[in-house]
Amino acid sequence: MIQAAIEAILFAMGNSVEDTVIAQALDVDIKKIRSVLADMKKRYQEEDRGIQLIEMENAYQLATKKEFYEYLIRIAMHPKKPVLTDIMLETLSIIAYKQPVTKAEIEKIRGVKSDHSINKLLEYDLIRELGRLDAPGRPIIFGTTEEFLRSFGVEALDELPVLDPVRMEDFKAEAEEEVQLKLDV
Repeated sequence: MIQAAIEAILFAMGNSVEDTVIAQALDVDIKKIRSVLADMKKRYQEEDRGIQLIEMENAYQLATKKEFYEYLIRIAMHPKKPVLTDIMLETLSIIAYKQPVTKAEIEKIRGVKSDHSINKLLEYDLIRELGRLDAPGRPIIFGTTEEFLRSFGVEALDELPVLDPVRMEDFKAEAEEEVQLKLDV
């Protein structure tokens, strides 16, 4: 039970965790924790496993064994491209065309919350925080990044396609109809 709890803590934290912190979290005597950690470290070394338990000044961390680095490098050399959902693309297009733009403005245009899309776009480095608007609440303003330009094959924002004004009016009319239908329900 103690070994499994320690393993869970070290796996979840990712970084090193001091033995005193582990002892406190598990409400177990520090001597017992150190004994269990020493046993775990030995078992990880002896068993045919891809991970090891390393110690750094009374702090412990789960890490990959050095003999497996070449396999990790092979995987890391082929990073997975982020997949953008329709919702994320919609949010990204609003930011690209309206920047600098706040989350509230994005949500007003979309008609729904956009927290998840914005967070994913930030994670994918397609958008960034440009600062804060000088308004009540000091909302964050967003804009696109160089990674956005690279990903979409454009050198500057003025290369983005321009919407036909007639089609834009059609889109606005459709959006207003949808809002009215939602209000009538």
